[in-house]
Parts: sequence; C-alpha cells; structure tokens
Amino acid sequence: MSRPTLLNRLLLAGLLLLVVQSKGSADDGTTPALSGWIDALIKQHEIDALSIAVVDGDKIVWSAGFGWADPHTKTPASADSIYRVGSISKLFTDITAMQLVEEGKLDLDAPLSKALPDFKTDEGWERQVTLRQIMAHRAGLVREPPVGHYFDPTRPTLIATVDSLKKTRLVHPPGTHFKYSNAGIALIGRVVETLGGVSFEDSVQKTLLQPLGMSDATFAKAPERLPKQVVGKMWTLDGRSFDAPGFAMGIGPAGDLRSSVVDLSKFAIALMRGGKTDTGSILTKVRIDEMWTPKYDSQGARAEVGVGFFLSKLDGHRRVGHGGAVYGCATELMILPDDRLAVIVATSKDCANGTATRVGEAVLRTWLAKREGRTLAPPVLSKPLDFATPQAAAGSFGTDSRIELIPSGSQLFAWKSDGGTPVELRRLENRFVADDAFGFGAVYRLEGRTLKTGGLDYVATTSLSQNSKPEWDGLIGEYGWDHNTLTILEKEGKLHALIEWFFLYPLEQVNADKYRFPSTGLYSDEGVVFKRDASGQATVVVAAGVKFERRPIEGEGNRTFRIKPLRPVEELRIEASKAEPPKESDALLGPDLIDLSTLDPTIKLDIRYATDNNFLGTPLYTSPRAFLQRPAAQALLRAHWTASRKGYGLLIHDGYRPWSVTKIFWDATPVESRGFVANPAKGSRHNRGCAVDLSLYDLNTGKPVAMVSGYDEFSARAYPDYVGGTSQQRRRRDLLRKIMEAEGFTVNANEWWHFDYKDWPKYRIGNRSFEDLSKGDAP
Repeated sequence: MSRPTLLNRLLLAGLLLLVVQSKGSADDGTTPALSGWIDALIKQHEIDALSIAVVDGDKIVWSAGFGWADPHTKTPASADSIYRVGSISKLFTDITAMQLVEEGKLDLDAPLSKALPDFKTDEGWERQVTLRQIMAHRAGLVREPPVGHYFDPTRPTLIATVDSLKKTRLVHPPGTHFKYSNAGIALIGRVVETLGGVSFEDSVQKTLLQPLGMSDATFAKAPERLPKQVVGKMWTLDGRSFDAPGFAMGIGPAGDLRSSVVDLSKFAIALMRGGKTDTGSILTKVRIDEMWTPKYDSQGARAEVGVGFFLSKLDGHRRVGHGGAVYGCATELMILPDDRLAVIVATSKDCANGTATRVGEAVLRTWLAKREGRTLAPPVLSKPLDFATPQAAAGSFGTDSRIELIPSGSQLFAWKSDGGTPVELRRLENRFVADDAFGFGAVYRLEGRTLKTGGLDYVATTSLSQNSKPEWDGLIGEYGWDHNTLTILEKEGKLHALIEWFFLYPLEQVNADKYRFPSTGLYSDEGVVFKRDASGQATVVVAAGVKFERRPIEGEGNRTFRIKPLRPVEELRIEASKAEPPKESDALLGPDLIDLSTLDPTIKLDIRYATDNNFLGTPLYTSPRAFLQRPAAQALLRAHWTASRKGYGLLIHDGYRPWSVTKIFWDATPVESRGFVANPAKGSRHNRGCAVDLSLYDLNTGKPVAMVSGYDEFSARAYPDYVGGTSQQRRRRDLLRKIMEAEGFTVNANEWWHFDYKDWPKYRIGNRSFEDLSKGDAP
C-alpha cells in the first residue's frame, strides 16, 4: 500500500496494519497496484516485513516498507529498516578484492598461495586454485569451513575460520564444477584483510561502504545492537516458528552484511554508472564488465556466473545480481544494466527467496512496461485449496524419479525424491501451481492417474514400502543446535538428511557409517560420517565437514517423556480442587458423555493419567476410563471400524478431562513447554468432552505400533507434520490422521495424537470426576 491509500486504510481499520515509505514518482497508479499485491502476497506467505527499493537511472524512484519490522512491538517496516542481506555480502567482498586487483596488489589468476603465503593446506590445494575460480565458485572447495561455518554461533575470528580450512580437501578438481562455497568467500575476505593491512570489516567500510554513502550498512561484529534492524523469523516444515538468532558468523565476508534497501540502492546506482560515485569511483567500468562476464569451465560449459555476480535474463533483458538467505532474512538484488534499472527486495522470513525474487521480477516488468507506455495488471494471486482436494490428490507418482503429493489438512505439498525443498500447491484457474515462500510458477496437472509437471509425465504408483534398515536405528534422530537442527530420517528405503530446516537430500552409502550427499544441492558430493557409542547410537555426525552433536530427546527409545514440575503436584492438586472453571454461557450444552469402553470390545484403553506412566510421573485420574460426548463417540466408533479394515485398532489414551486436571498440567509445566498443555483460563476441548488422545495398535499382535514420537512427548517430533523418523512411522501417523479427519476430527497443531471433534464449541467446560459421571448408553 502506498501513501495515497494509507489514510483510507487507517480510517477503515482503525489501526496501523501497514506502513509504507515512498520516494520518487508514485502518482501514476503503478505503485498502489503493486503495493496491494505485495501486501496480499506477504500475508499469504506469512512474512512479517518486506522492504523494497526501485532504481531508475541515477535515482530511487520508489521505496517502501510493508508489515512489521518488529512484530512484537508493532514497529512498522520502512525502506530504511535494516536486514541481514546474506550472500549479497559476497558482492561487497569480491568488489573490495577487485579494488586490490586494480591497485596491482592482486592477480585473480594467480594461485591462492601467492596472496596468502602463510596459508598451507594438507593437500596443497592452495597452490592449485585461483582467486577467480574461488569468486566464481569453481574452485571445488567445501561449502562450509569446519570452524566459523553457517551453523556456528561462537563468533570465531576470520583468521580461525580460514585456518580451519587447512585440513579440508577439495570436493572437485579446480575449474571442473560449479560448487557454491561460503568458505571460499571467507578466504577472499582474508585476502582483503591481509593485503589491506586492516581488519576485513574496516577495509570494506573504508573503501566501499563509506564512498557509497551507505551509512546504515555494516559488517559489524555486534550486529544485534543495530537500531532499525528487523526481527527475522525462523520457521520449520512442521509448523514451528521463532525469532532468528543474530550472532555474527565466522564466514562474515560471505554473508554478514546488514543494510537497508535504500543503502543497497546506492550500490546498484554506482554499478550502473560504471563504478562512479558522486565523489569518485569504487571500481572501473572495465572491472565491473569483467565481473559481469560469464566464465567457462574446463569442458567449455557456460556457467551463469561471472566474478561474484550471477548472470541471467529477464524477458530477454540482461540481468545481473545476487540473492541472500541468512537467519531470518531473504533478499534479492537485481540489476538490468543495459536498461539502467534495478530493484532490491528484503524480507524478514528465513529462506523466503522465492517471494523476494517474485516481487523483484514483477516490479522490474512493471517499470519496463511503463517505459514502453504499457500498463501491466498486478500479478495474479493463487487461491487456497478446499479441504477435500488434498486428500483426493494425494499419492505417489513416477518410478525412478518420483513425486509425492502429501496432504496436510487443507494444504497439499509436492516432494521430489531427488531432494530439495517441498512446494505448496495452490489453485490457479484449473491447475495446481507451486506457490509458497520458496518459489512460484511450476504447474502441476493431475489427469487421471498421471501427474504432469515440467514437461514430464509421472504415472501414479504405490508408495515405496521398503522398511528402514535395523542398522539405521542408531543414526535416525536430530543433531546440532536449537537455531539450526539437522534431522536424519529414513524415506523410501533410503537414509536422508534434512539440513538447514528445509533441504531434504537422499544419502548414498559409502561404507558402514559413511555416506555422501547427492551430486546436486547445497552440499553436493560432500561426506556424511556418523560416530556411534558402545550401544550403537550415533553421538555425532560430521556432515559436509560440520560437526553436529546428537540432540538428546526426552522420551526417545520408548521411554516415557517426563518434565520436572514447577511445583509439587500434590500442592497443585489441592489448589486445583478449590479453583473454579471459567464462567460460560448457559446456552452451551451440558454433558452427554459416553464411556468409550462400551463402544466396541476391540477399542483398547491405555489411560496413562491413571498411572504414574505419564509426563508428570504421578497418577492424575482415580480410574482408567475415557469418555466423549455422544456425537464424538459415534464418530470415533466409525473411525475404529475404518482402521480395522486396515489391520489396526484404536488405542485410547485420554478423552474427557476434568478442568481441575487441566489446571494441574498448566501450573506444573515450564513456560517453554506450555504449547503442549491447555490454558485453564480458556479451558480445553478435553474439558468439553470433544477431544481424544489416541494411537493405533496392530489387530493381529495386539501390540501398539511405533509412531514418530511417543505419546505426550513435548518435542518437535510430536508435530503432525514432523518429517523425521521412518517412512513406516509417518505412514501410520498419517493414516490415523486421515481416518480421524474423515469423521470430523481435526488434529492438534502440536500433537499428532490429539484430535478435536468439530462440535466442541457447542459444549461447556466440565469438571466432574469420572466417578460422578453416569455411564451412559453405547450409541
């Protein structure tokens, strides 16, 4: 939304929903139309803040901010908000190195050893690779250094980061493959530091940021203290989100620049002016053209990268630039040099590069059309699917190359077997289109039993049913840090690694505990090595040279999840017995509760709260019984019959729960885990007799089946869309969800075992004990 429409929105809404700062020409209807589209898009993609700047010639012709720079304080985003710009940082490092080339202090085609004579590797590769190869990502280097890597929160120095590379080996011979490397640009930063005689940060500040007038941009070592910095959002495929960390990285030259889109516009203007600024020059046009010239590998294949810059075309117009993805932010810098047109987009959501790119391209197309006297309508927006569509479309398609369409409530996701990120499919006219924060545009058509996408046909097939190998049991699990967790899982009979939250790759086995990433993706061809303890469980995995330690999960290995209560349970029990539930309308229905044991003798009960086998380690119920309101009980019985046709029976853990027990749970549970218990101030759906906790058991053996997590486990594994574990565990969990949803239940967002019946708002909160309830008749 632009300034002309802001007043109207404020009057209508009565509060500030969106703030836009505009500069330059915005009186022709172009920016208001784009603003409305951007506003809707970031809402759809759940992005808190987006800032944009458009450069036409030597001027910023439009700059704006959307949403909240800090959603906690409702601080509005603006064009001056500061973002972590991620790998756009590499351009500043590379240009600073090119300044040294112009001064005659550096030779791009000389070996690295000439620029860093004290840097000596065990393999001697410093004498083989050149700076040009490093800056074009063709040196064959590892993606991350062992120290100071993308995951490392310890803030090591650049010297320590670069020194750790001495023990690494080249993944590919120099010049033969494109392999993106943060480690390589850290090396370039160390070269700048060594030849410049001052720290890398001071060197870039003096020779590039200050001459450009980028007063808000910095490679600061304490960046979290910067004013105007947005609060970045981290998120996961299973639905969690949290504020992004702000630590400075050891690979700072590769990704630690902070800047506003306005400051980045000054950088784009200077590049389009052949390096000239108002007071001098940051680089000659010859050097800039060199950086914008595509290179060739040893086989003569053209690479769409020059020196630092990525090269492509937009509707036939030459495009140069770079994107960035770093904790809580995703950015895009696009320049059309022949048209002297540029756009910079920054968002406050981790890995939302698809959104940044889509917005940037739409804006460039709009300005190009305006130059030609054409008016473009705002880009179209896709629509959500209706609830029945995902279940109807679900299935596996293809043989060697496979695509799975996986439903999650009213959403549908496409997963490719060769790795990468999932994509959400939405409705666009009469087809599915990939549309989420990762990207937009891939079309999927489902014609009978054939899925058509990317010019290929994928015929429906049964899901691969290979079981996980026993030797993988000790490897499957979570490793690493809270801010960035590596998950090892089994999928389609192969061990997989889910890394950087979103990127899922099948691993090729080399020997007993050594694997390798595939030849495509972020960590192409790098190793994955597990180290086990005496029990056979892996304690560490070294993935692509980065050491990830196993994350202990309470409840793992069939153990009951436990917490340490904030106060003694007996003390809380006495308080709860004296407390009163919240007052509600008398119009709500009272109890018509059915004892679930009367429904069908093959429905089993495992009421943990009547024993000490629960998360508090003490009995909360006086008898092992379970009740539901009559309509919910009838629906549960139908679900049981459906499960029995699949060879399973329902195993009930809990149904109606007296309000006093809900209060005990809440008061006993630490704040950080309260997402797994209900707030007694509102009451729970268990209290209303319309929620059931359950799992499956095998009808043949009578034994419970293994799910991804245990019941009442307060961990990410409990989320209904958690991607870890084994295929068999996820299939059973998803089958339970499908059966229950077909009968009017909805799964809880945090717990795969918890289902709420659709009629729950009709009933009032109950607090009667099991003994006070009449048994009732079976429906």
